[in-house]
Amino acid sequence: MKKTSLNERIAAITPSITLGMEAKAKDLTAKGRKVYSFAAGEPDFDTPAHIKLAAVNALSAAQTKYAPVAGLQALRCAISDKLARENNLKYDAAQIVISNGAKHSLFNIFMALCKEGDEVIIPAPYWLSYPEMVKIAGGKCVFVNAGEKNDFKMTAAEFEAAITSRTKALVINSPCNPVGNVYSCAELKSLAAVAVKHGVYIISDEIYEKMVYDGVEQVSIGSFSKEVYDLTITVNGFSKAYSMTGWRLGYFAGPIELVKAVCAFQSHSTSGANTFAMHGAIAALNGHESAESMKEMQQAFAERRDYLYGKLTSICGISCIKPMGAFYMLPNISKFGLGSVEFCERLLEKEGVALVPGAAFGSDEHVRLSYACCMNDIKDGVDKLERFVKSL
Repeated sequence: MKKTSLNERIAAITPSITLGMEAKAKDLTAKGRKVYSFAAGEPDFDTPAHIKLAAVNALSAAQTKYAPVAGLQALRCAISDKLARENNLKYDAAQIVISNGAKHSLFNIFMALCKEGDEVIIPAPYWLSYPEMVKIAGGKCVFVNAGEKNDFKMTAAEFEAAITSRTKALVINSPCNPVGNVYSCAELKSLAAVAVKHGVYIISDEIYEKMVYDGVEQVSIGSFSKEVYDLTITVNGFSKAYSMTGWRLGYFAGPIELVKAVCAFQSHSTSGANTFAMHGAIAALNGHESAESMKEMQQAFAERRDYLYGKLTSICGISCIKPMGAFYMLPNISKFGLGSVEFCERLLEKEGVALVPGAAFGSDEHVRLSYACCMNDIKDGVDKLERFVKSL
């Protein structure tokens, strides 16, 4: 029998540790054990009713056929209006592509943008899928370890020091998964100036833009000038802000030549996104009810953040920066003498608390907690975490 040989790039992919930890937690739950899961980056709110109704109405109106590869024109126009209204970004509908989630949009971008050996600069800690996407596309990841002293935010000097003749793009995720930090307008302008100076693309992942706290302003880096705009690829979606994780809808806006390349690529992979789901997305962007739903979520996340941060930083041996956005915390657990994987595995086994090892995000000294779960689970779960670390 002939030996099977897999594509080396695919065989080398590291499975998602986030999804792996969540799967272990669900397995324990299925066996009857109470598990407090801080693993999944998924809001515990239902999708707002007006969005679901729009999809139901679309189904009733027989909107069940193939959609254009780039997405429904009405949704692309709604996104164009949203970007102009909320982000000061002027993209024509023709510059926008709808995909099956923001993750899919990012994958398409890397596949279209990276040539063999092209370097992509990624500040660390980072969302765990960025490096795998870059590697699949044939690119090379260049990690810049942004220290805790600067709230894990890469400086312009660090960015410039990492640039070589092979640098193709920079990835910026603000607000950030897994840290929860938010780059200020001044910090983004400094990074943008370096990108323009060296002709480096900026892939701006803004999926958590609505989750900001304490009056912090989220700014779209592409809005600063035409020079920055021409180099920027703005990525967003519906999963977080509208609690539409299972709807699988994301998008990017960028240079028309990239849009054309992505459309060609997507036409041979997934084709267009779900037709009736896109009608729900139109309602999400245009419905006045959306603002109230997002306000409710934001307030709930802010309360959870404040409680969790207060409890974590009161535990002897744990330090943590206070997140200004998203719904994650990345506490430092290095004083306990365990790597992040062993720490999380033992915590889950002993106390039924599921976290994600920081090793997945480029820092083995940390673990990630998502506070997108209910307050009762946060209170009980962090108490069990405290009991676990006291036993070490």
